[in-house]
This record gives sequence, C-alpha cells and structure tokens, in this order.
Amino acid sequence: MEQGSSGLRRLFREVAKFGAVGGAGVLVNLGVFNLVRQATDLQVVRASVIATVVAIVFNYVGFRYFTYRDRDKSRRTREMSLFLLFSVIGLVIENGVLYTATYGFGWDSSLQSNIFKFLGIGIATLFRFWSYRTWVFRALPVREETVAGGGATMAGRRPRQRVP
Repeated sequence: MEQGSSGLRRLFREVAKFGAVGGAGVLVNLGVFNLVRQATDLQVVRASVIATVVAIVFNYVGFRYFTYRDRDKSRRTREMSLFLLFSVIGLVIENGVLYTATYGFGWDSSLQSNIFKFLGIGIATLFRFWSYRTWVFRALPVREETVAGGGATMAGRRPRQRVP
C-alpha cells in the first residue's frame, strides 16, 4: 500500500510539473498567436500554427530540463524525434479545432478565435501528456536494492524510519 501511495505522489508531482510547463506554454502560445494576428495579415490558422511551433520549442526545453529531468537521456535523437512526431499530432488536433470553428462555422472574431484556440490546446494537451510520458520521456526502471540492516529501498534511498 505504501508503494502505491508513493506512486500516486510521484504521478501528482509529474502532473503538477507538466501543468506548470504546459501553463507557461499556453501563455506563450496565446501570446504569440495574438501578437502575430495583430502584427500581420496572416490568416487565423496560419498565425496559430506559428504560435504552436514556438510553444512546442518552449515546452520541449521545459519538459526535458524540469518536468522529466530525471528520465532516460541516453537516446536524445529518438526522444526528440518522438517529441516532434507527437507535437505535430498535437498541432493538428489543436489547430483542427480552430480550423473547424473558423471555416466550418464562421466563428472568426478575435474572442471566438481565442476561445477555440484555447479549447484546441486543452484537447491536444490530454494527448500530449499521455504520449510524452508514455513514449518520449520514458521512466528509468526502478531498482530494488537491499541495504544491510535497513531493509529494501527504492532507487537506492533508505526508507524513512518511523518514530513511535
């Protein structure tokens, strides 16, 4: 049971770190999106794709060096290739929602574009969380070790001593 609650705590920390990087990435994404829309005459989905690409680069750095810094780093080329693949799928999901709202329903005011951009980001984030943690930033195997007199440990750490 104790190991299960430890795993739940690790998952909670991972989700919190993913959310912190992702939240900052959403701000970058929406900020670049609105800046490009105001500063250029690009169509809404093209501006969104540019913003998504900038956010993907920002998020990779955050995920690699903050959220998943303890994960396997031995295959960086594979990691980056998979990150790019799943990020492009997320880009299609995110911008597909915006495209459908804009060109399928004619909802293209600035407010509507931001609402559907945000909704697309949310849907794509669910996919990205699953794919990044499952395929891109793979966990290193947990090693069980025995310390003389201290009992089993996880990842080389001694268990906490309980004080009666």
